Amino acid sequence: MGTGAAALGRAALVAALVLLYYGFSIGITFYNKWLMKSFPFPLLATLLHLLLIFALSALCRAVLRCRSGRPPPTLSWAEWLRRAAPAALSTSLDIGLSNWSFLYVTVSLYTMTKSSAILFILLFSLLFKLEEMRVALVLVVVLIAGGLFMFTYKSTQFNTQGFMLVLCASFLGGVRWTLTQILMQKAELGLQNPIDIMFHLQPLMFLVLFPLFAVFEGLPLSISERLFHFHEAGVTFCMVGKLLLGGILAFGLGFSEFLLVSRTSSLTLSIAGIFKVNLSLVCHVLSFLGECSACTSELVGDT
Repeated sequence: MGTGAAALGRAALVAALVLLYYGFSIGITFYNKWLMKSFPFPLLATLLHLLLIFALSALCRAVLRCRSGRPPPTLSWAEWLRRAAPAALSTSLDIGLSNWSFLYVTVSLYTMTKSSAILFILLFSLLFKLEEMRVALVLVVVLIAGGLFMFTYKSTQFNTQGFMLVLCASFLGGVRWTLTQILMQKAELGLQNPIDIMFHLQPLMFLVLFPLFAVFEGLPLSISERLFHFHEAGVTFCMVGKLLLGGILAFGLGFSEFLLVSRTSSLTLSIAGIFKVNLSLVCHVLSFLGECSACTSELVGDT
């Protein structure tokens, strides 16, 4: 009886964590597509979000320190570079390339292609011995990935450049979550709390992504008319509000992802992401139908 109750309680906890992850993940997917329509600088947006995540993480650590009276775990410089740098490198490139792809692909194509990350997560989990080789597990993952590939291949709005960006992000996602799981499960580092690992990863992620921003977006941004709209208060406040909203969503997504990985595994996160695909596509269809309905109403009104 006790074992059954414990198993039920654990299942309920995992379900709650998955739902929390779904909310932030679907929200930020549609947010990124919406933001790119008015602010086509995905790398700059990502850098600003990283700064906000770091600030919120530092604030949370300060509050926790005041409440507990104990200093939060802090890695030494050597540990920071040796342990956290690989995870930060793959994470920053995963997020940066994912956001960049929204300039070229639809939400549905992005969602389906990014789900291929489950293959790479399984591969690296087996290489690093985080998962045991089981025929049933491999078969399920291959079947899921095969179905996703056929759906993506038949997409009527296929874009090669965007597809390659998402596919590279999926590969880096496999590296990212495998390294993150290893990092969070090392008890001697004390980074089981998602806030602590987010605090340590953001500065390195910023440093990795900044050169890409300087090369690919520095010149276009410097000659963009958006840079000279600072005197228009309404436009400025609206854009700042949009970027702050994205930073908050990114903080919530990072927190929910790290929390789910720390309580389960990176493969569990990826499998949960497969079911999120269906929810995302349903939301995308409903959004599309809403836009069509609004356009029809406008046409009827005009006539």
